[in-house]
Amino acid sequence: MAESGQPLVVVADVEKHYGDFHALKDVNLTVNKGEVVVVIGPSGSGKSTLCRTINRLETITSGTIAIDGEPLPAEGKALANLRAEVGMVFQSFNLFAHKTILENVTLGPIKVKKMSKADAEREAHTLLKRVGVDQQANKLPAQLSGGQQQRVAIARALAMNPKVMLFDEPTSALDPEMINEVLDVMVELAESGMTMIVVTHEMGFARKAANRVVFMADGRILEEATPEEFFTNPQTDRAKDFLSKLLTH
Repeated sequence: MAESGQPLVVVADVEKHYGDFHALKDVNLTVNKGEVVVVIGPSGSGKSTLCRTINRLETITSGTIAIDGEPLPAEGKALANLRAEVGMVFQSFNLFAHKTILENVTLGPIKVKKMSKADAEREAHTLLKRVGVDQQANKLPAQLSGGQQQRVAIARALAMNPKVMLFDEPTSALDPEMINEVLDVMVELAESGMTMIVVTHEMGFARKAANRVVFMADGRILEEATPEEFFTNPQTDRAKDFLSKLLTH
């Protein structure tokens, strides 16, 4: 394991084109072990694209991305192994509808990590308890609220014992009263020392849990600062404009 403070995710000179659309422009970002980095910015700024390139759900046009010193593999077994080290929680929960909550959480450890069913289930119950849904273990996803499903998705990602967790707008599909129950789990994770990259519109979470806020617009990183610095003293007009719009709603 990397020691605390060592670079865990290194994005260097990354460019991403979709045909004529230039989605990421010369993006450089280093996330250290145990750090919580929150990526914010207007819609279409490249935040989700950046998040998805880190576990190669999106390929990059040029540049490099390394995780714990290893460059991202292109495909095959090496990529599957890497994905096991990078937990991902999406906007949509992506749970297997026909499997129970417990089965959803144990599938990866059994299939990918070759864990015994008994060990995987014991671990899953611990994680489901941690995210507050252990009572729901034998239900199907459709029987749970959106907030509960998203907490299961977090437990499922944690079951792989990842080195880093990526969250791509994890609360944007949730009803307002469910958002906090998911953010509370994420704050607890952050406080436990998990390395996290979080794309979110939830500025309260950014203020509370982030070590660093990364502000993106038009495919570029325009600012990186502590939450305190960023929210009280943004340096660019784009960031000032972005924050002023947030504060007036």
